[in-house]
Amino acid sequence: MAAIARHVVSALFVAAVLLAAPAHAGRSCDAPQPPKAITIERSLNLALRTWQALEQSGAQVVILARAGQDLSKYGLHYSHLGFAYREIDAQGGNRWRVLHKLNQCGSADSAIYRQGLGDFFLDDLWRLEAAWVVPTPAVQQRLLALLQDERRAVQLQHKPYSLVSYVWGQKYQQSNQWAIETLALAMMTDNAATPFTRQQAQGWLMASGYQPTALNIGALTRLGARVSAANVAFDDHPNEKRFSDRIETVTVDSVFAWLQRSGMSGPISTLAP
Repeated sequence: MAAIARHVVSALFVAAVLLAAPAHAGRSCDAPQPPKAITIERSLNLALRTWQALEQSGAQVVILARAGQDLSKYGLHYSHLGFAYREIDAQGGNRWRVLHKLNQCGSADSAIYRQGLGDFFLDDLWRLEAAWVVPTPAVQQRLLALLQDERRAVQLQHKPYSLVSYVWGQKYQQSNQWAIETLALAMMTDNAATPFTRQQAQGWLMASGYQPTALNIGALTRLGARVSAANVAFDDHPNEKRFSDRIETVTVDSVFAWLQRSGMSGPISTLAP
């Protein structure tokens, strides 16, 4: 009983420290059952360890990723990323918030959320693992200014959503695509009044050497996914690429590789059980 009590107290403490927004944002709305207590405890423990590591890093902003889905058949390790940034709370201490884009209940829509680290890792993870890269000080400075600006932070949000949206298209926008386009916005301008489009962001990314992941997805798989899931569409991909089963989209792995290759960040740091 004492051990159980310690687990409960530990989970409550971590929740108090790390939860900063509604915990269910981005989850399936028709989940068959609530998460088990042990799942919550492990997710919050990962969040606490991540908070400790970020505090020790000295960074103000990191690009933070989680493994929410099993993408190993595509050679990918992580599924989703967001911007984690340090801010001062009401008591004068440090807390970390995450700004990221989430698909709503498997629908064709999306929204931007500010959450605590606990919320970020309580989203039905496939694997209890965190990964992040620390941008250079100059990149952090520009990102932090944007993340704290309510208007600029959501300037490039595009509501229509597809998990596999075309990297250089504007019809849909998946979560990692929003993040990398918003990074481009931070690097190109610091003026909220300056008109700025997704097409301009994508042009900057092309010029900066970003290369998307090319997924090999056959016609039958594409058809099945499109029929059964509202948040999957392929009609924004160029015909010559789509009909050759080449689906080019933004992935965490490709973003991390580009940030390091371009010198915009340091190496990948990871935390696992």
